[in-house]
Amino acid sequence: MIYETLEIIKDQVSKYLELIIKDSNLVVLENISKLDDPEVSTMKDKIVLTLLNIEEETALKNNANVSFKNGETQYRNKPIHLNLYILFSANRGIYEKSLTAISTIVEFFQSKKVFTQTNTKLNPIVSALSSIKEFKFTVELYTPTFEQLNYVWGTLGGKSVPSAMYKVSLVKIERDAITEKGTQISQVSTNSNPI
Repeated sequence: MIYETLEIIKDQVSKYLELIIKDSNLVVLENISKLDDPEVSTMKDKIVLTLLNIEEETALKNNANVSFKNGETQYRNKPIHLNLYILFSANRGIYEKSLTAISTIVEFFQSKKVFTQTNTKLNPIVSALSSIKEFKFTVELYTPTFEQLNYVWGTLGGKSVPSAMYKVSLVKIERDAITEKGTQISQVSTNSNPI
């Protein structure tokens, strides 16, 4: 669901940029650390969406892993809820265009923070999105300190471009696999001797 979430975000931001800036297909899902790699030419004059980090949301680890269906108890492993840290990097040819693009991205997420299957139309061209029936995640601006930002760009190769970092919360990863089955407890009997 990580790739699918990033594809949804990429598609939504790209559509908004096309509407406002009038440039189509501006956002690419790529590793910004390969910006100077001559073999990767997809980032030239684009907005690059990069996954920086994955963090487990530990507050949701205590959910029940038992369900009851058709008179039978089903045990499943608990789903994993993730927070994704993503970076939009504006690698436009003209600095003004980079700043305008980052400003427009911030504007987009200010107006739409929650993404669900009811408020987000999925791109039918991306085959990985065809199996998604239900999703919900939120996107919030994440502002690292200057030291953290310096560390991020140092890790990514040192060349800094106008950018905005976001935290995508509660991406749910769950495999539809039952680990164990059992019958429901329908009656409790006790053997107690009167005193």
